[in-house]
Amino acid sequence: MTTTEPMRRTPAPPSGTFLGMPTFPTNAKAQLNNTQMRKNLRNATTTIRAKRAKVVGEVENWEELRLAGAAIKDRTMRHLDSYLVLLEESLTKAGATVHWARDAAEANQIVVGLVKAKGVDEVVKVKSMATQEIELNEALEEAGVAAWETDLAELIVQLGHDRPSHILVPAIHRNRAEVREIFLREMHLYGTAAPEGLTDEPAVLAGAARTHLREKFLRAKVAVSGANFAIAETGTLVVVESEGNGRMCLTLPETLISVVGIEKVLPTIADLEVFMQLLPRSSTGERMNPYTSMWTGVTPGDGPQEVHVVLIDNGRTRVLADPDGRYALRCIRCSACLNICPVYERVGGHAYGSVYPGPIGAVLNPQLRGIESDIDKSLPFASTLCGACFDVCPVRIPIPDMLVHLRHKVADKKRQGLHLEPTIMTGAQWAFGDHKHFEFMESMAAVAAKVMKKDYLGPMPWPASPWTRARDLPMPPTESFRSWWKRTRGEGK
Repeated sequence: MTTTEPMRRTPAPPSGTFLGMPTFPTNAKAQLNNTQMRKNLRNATTTIRAKRAKVVGEVENWEELRLAGAAIKDRTMRHLDSYLVLLEESLTKAGATVHWARDAAEANQIVVGLVKAKGVDEVVKVKSMATQEIELNEALEEAGVAAWETDLAELIVQLGHDRPSHILVPAIHRNRAEVREIFLREMHLYGTAAPEGLTDEPAVLAGAARTHLREKFLRAKVAVSGANFAIAETGTLVVVESEGNGRMCLTLPETLISVVGIEKVLPTIADLEVFMQLLPRSSTGERMNPYTSMWTGVTPGDGPQEVHVVLIDNGRTRVLADPDGRYALRCIRCSACLNICPVYERVGGHAYGSVYPGPIGAVLNPQLRGIESDIDKSLPFASTLCGACFDVCPVRIPIPDMLVHLRHKVADKKRQGLHLEPTIMTGAQWAFGDHKHFEFMESMAAVAAKVMKKDYLGPMPWPASPWTRARDLPMPPTESFRSWWKRTRGEGK
């Protein structure tokens, strides 16, 4: 049975944008109460970590590959202007049309214009972080164009009126039973319904998704993709995936529009060899991706006959201008740092308020968007600085160092106005600057401990509330060490 809405409107995500979300501490506190989500994340990340460790352990020169990947990306970023010009020349020579976009608004305007010019009201999409970053689906929806996600996890998120919570597995916070309920409740509203008697077996769920998407693949005239890599030397774009849905989008439609961040460029096809070893092992724990699609412009009679590539900046040159922050542009979106992060495993991706969650999101989002919003100011502090993210990063991004660097930036901004933390530090300077001041503070703390008669302070009223509501602070002792020593030893100061 096929039932499609008359306007073919896609399932809407939760209202509002990422930038309208609360700060990380507020989001994280709410997510910590979601016990089912935490269980789902623990099971999934534990499995992925084990798979990654096994296949990485098989590679004798893994550290040399990491060093090579970092060196290639750094060299590319140093000469990014030249490689981008070469990429445009190669793409144009191969029959593609290149568009440049300064920001999300310009990129969306270009893509919407291209789609509307074809006279269609729907597109099929390959999983793409770049299009999520610029909120392309929402822009297309506003223009009356339905954007159908075809990656299984993205489909689950879309049908669930949800947001992605992981770079690689957007629906990692859902379990099989939840996916089954979503398919039964939503699929018939937007196309082929889920079959009767649908179970929560992975193969059965995947089969329902395949049937649901088949009509969309065969009907769509326009597809939208991203790219894992863009080869400047040849104008070749590369997409790696595990399901084959991406390849359907890349081959069946008449028009293909690829939205690509400018940091995805690689100088030569030979450089790709390094990343084709690093990426699958770090992301899915596989020796190679089941599907690696590579296309170079237009081939007469084979695949899309009209190819557009939209190269987007959207803050990337600002990141490149910071010598201590530009390492984030090495990122190949493998998600290894998310899978190892103890903070991410406990709060999930939604707490980060961005399409890029986890440790890489904590350093990338504030740089792409600027440290202006409350959510971006909070992200550099969403870490224990344990260093596990650097240990597993296939391109050796020094995330802990960058988090400290961004924390300094946030602190510098706070010094420009009246804020609580600088005031506290001024008070601490007074207390620690003279032993008499310190002794006075000790005596006041002891009096407070005797009066309150509690083991922990617990949440305190403003101005201490931002710090104490997320921490269990032990009460100060009723007698300081200095006083005890003087009382028991009879010695002085």
